[in-house]
Amino acid sequence: MITGPQLKAARALAGLDRKTLAEMAGLSVPTIQRMESAPGIVGGNVESLTKVINALAGAGVEVIAEGAPCQGQGRGVRLIATKQKSKAS
Repeated sequence: MITGPQLKAARALAGLDRKTLAEMAGLSVPTIQRMESAPGIVGGNVESLTKVINALAGAGVEVIAEGAPCQGQGRGVRLIATKQKSKAS
């Protein structure tokens, strides 16, 4: 699955605005906004999520699941687990 921040980063990496991604996926802009605003794993309609991931793949972005090897070649980014920063008092 994909997280909201991961989806937003993937869209940015592809150089797409929300409207363009929505058109490519056959979805509405509010649907893309809702997915991107999810703090964790994007929930909701699996069909819509699949459309978004396929649209990103069509734009040249590979969505990599946590712990999965990269299937493609080329440049990219991957978020790694880090220690959470403590809040300064």
